Amino acid sequence: MTASRIAPLALYQEVAERLRQRIYSHDLAPGTWVDEQALADDYGISRTPLREALKVLASEGLVTLKPRRGCYVNEISERDLDEIFTVMALLEGQCAHITARKATDADLERLRKIHEKLEKAAGSGDIDGYFEANQAFHQALQKITDNRWLLQVIEDLRKVIKLSRHHSLFSEGRLEQSLAEHRDILAALAERDAERAELLMRAHIDSGRAALARIAKAKNKVA
Repeated sequence: MTASRIAPLALYQEVAERLRQRIYSHDLAPGTWVDEQALADDYGISRTPLREALKVLASEGLVTLKPRRGCYVNEISERDLDEIFTVMALLEGQCAHITARKATDADLERLRKIHEKLEKAAGSGDIDGYFEANQAFHQALQKITDNRWLLQVIEDLRKVIKLSRHHSLFSEGRLEQSLAEHRDILAALAERDAERAELLMRAHIDSGRAALARIAKAKNKVA
């Protein structure tokens, strides 16, 4: 009985991941109505696993299921971003505080190696490479806390942030600013200064939000 249930569970999870990536890339843009039948035909599946996948995305805040109207990709507002980044600053600041106190020498060495990738990507102006290394740094730092609930909430919030059409690293000067902030955070962690690491991480998250706001403001002026 257990074996017969593995395939359908794996199927809807795979469908959810495919749709998740299409939403992040804005192939399914914010506000878009999701044509369930077209997607089911495209993937060669029935609507049952598709609907299960949409329920997963709805629980993550990526789509909204409306009775008798169907499914829509969520749109994230400036207010949403303000509120989410406020929470993210608190959570990631706490992660930095805990990490400064409990990180082993091996943990810090792993963070340094990831930071070297940040330095390299920034030096070559590789925004995509920097973004990937930045994500890896934050995830590695958070993992050291060994608090799965803290990590889960942060990951869920990051999924919603990805609904934003903009990327903070495209704001003029943000790449260099972000790198400097990472250097300071790493130094505070190495010095086991938990309070300073927390404050620096909060400021780092706040700076990312400010960069997004600048991009949005510039886009509105053009529009």
